[in-house]
Amino acid sequence: MNTPTSFDEFLNGLWKQNPIFVMVLGMCPTLAVTVSAVNAISMGLATTFVLGTSCLLVSLLRNAIPKQVRIASYIVIIATFVTVVDYAIQAISLDLYEALGAYIKLIVANCVLLGRAEAHAAKNPPLPATTNALGMGLGFTLGLFMIGCVREILGAGKLFGVALFGDHFQPWVVMVLPPGGFLVLAFWLITIATFRHLSKKRNVQLEGAQS
Repeated sequence: MNTPTSFDEFLNGLWKQNPIFVMVLGMCPTLAVTVSAVNAISMGLATTFVLGTSCLLVSLLRNAIPKQVRIASYIVIIATFVTVVDYAIQAISLDLYEALGAYIKLIVANCVLLGRAEAHAAKNPPLPATTNALGMGLGFTLGLFMIGCVREILGAGKLFGVALFGDHFQPWVVMVLPPGGFLVLAFWLITIATFRHLSKKRNVQLEGAQS
C-alpha cells in the first residue's frame, strides 16, 4: 500500500473530497454568505485559516489529549482560532464583518473542522494533518467562490463589484435569496457529477483499449 504524499493529501481535500461538492458539508455558510464573490472568498479563507491552524495544534497535541475529552478539547482549540479570525476581520473591514455577520462565529460549528480534527489530525503527524486541512479549506473556498460568482453575476450583474452587463441588465432577484443558493448549488453538483462520470467512463475505455 502506497503512502500518500503531501500533494495527495492536499489534492484529496481540494478536489477528491471537496467539502461542498463531494461531501456536501458546511451548507449553512455555503447558502448564506455566497451572495457575492468577495463574501465567499472571505469566509472561505477565514475557514481555511481556522482549519489549518486548529488541525496543526490538534496533531501536535494528539498524544497529550485524553480520549475522554478529545471532542471538547477540539472545540476549544477551534473556538480559539475562530475568535482570532473574528477580531481580525472586524479590525480589517467593518463592512465585511457586517456582511458575514454571525457566520464567522458559526465556523466553530462547521462540521468540516471537527470532522478533520477527529478523523485525520488526531491520527496523523503535523505535516500531513496540516496539508490535508489546507486542501480541505481551499476546497471549501473554491466551492464558495464558484457559487458566489454565479449568484453575484446573475443576481446583481456584477463580479467583485464591477458591472458586467450595462444599464439594461435585469438582475435575477432570486439569486440573492435563499432559493438562489439552492439552485446554484444544485447546478454545480449536477455539473461536477456529470464531469466525474464522463472522466471515469473515459478512463475505463482507455484501460480497456490498453488491455
